[in-house]
Amino acid sequence: MGGAWWEEREGLESENRVLCAGWLHSGSHSPTRRRPVRHSAFSPQKATMWTLAGVVVLHVTSIVLLLLAAVQNAWWVTDTVSTDLWGRWEWKDSNWNYTSVINPEDLQAVQATSVLACVFAVLSLFVFVAQLFTLPKGQRFTFTGILQLIACLCVMIAASVYTAKPPPSSQEEGRYGHSYVLAWISFVLTFILAVTYLILRKKSE
Repeated sequence: MGGAWWEEREGLESENRVLCAGWLHSGSHSPTRRRPVRHSAFSPQKATMWTLAGVVVLHVTSIVLLLLAAVQNAWWVTDTVSTDLWGRWEWKDSNWNYTSVINPEDLQAVQATSVLACVFAVLSLFVFVAQLFTLPKGQRFTFTGILQLIACLCVMIAASVYTAKPPPSSQEEGRYGHSYVLAWISFVLTFILAVTYLILRKKSE
């Protein structure tokens, strides 16, 4: 009886050892499952590139609007007269005839600030591109934002002075033309750009 019990115990222990060895063997060769790596469609680099591209497009748009507002003859218009910052066009004999306008000090101030607004807007664009590739982070866009803010102030002064004290040729019954409207739209865009450059400067620190 004792020998049979001992043999039965040894048989059970040998089975357990075989089962444990087989379990370890199968576990050591089982392939490990890896979770797929998800790549975000909008990485920080792509977001930065899209932001800079949008800023450039907005900057170019503001420059184009400033130039159109400064050179087109539609600040004050009537049925027969169209006036800009530089002259007066009258409709006579089926033709537009150019005549010079009297240049009071107020109109000269509008002319000067309009030209300065265009100059500072163009200069700030070149400075923006130069700082983007030359200056380290934390020092970018500061000077660009200052130039853009000066352009914003210049176009605001030009439109405000023209609104408060229009030239004598605009005393005729008429309305403000699209150049006047473009000047105010340019003011809004240049102000938005100035704030944007300051925000980008903070993010680059």
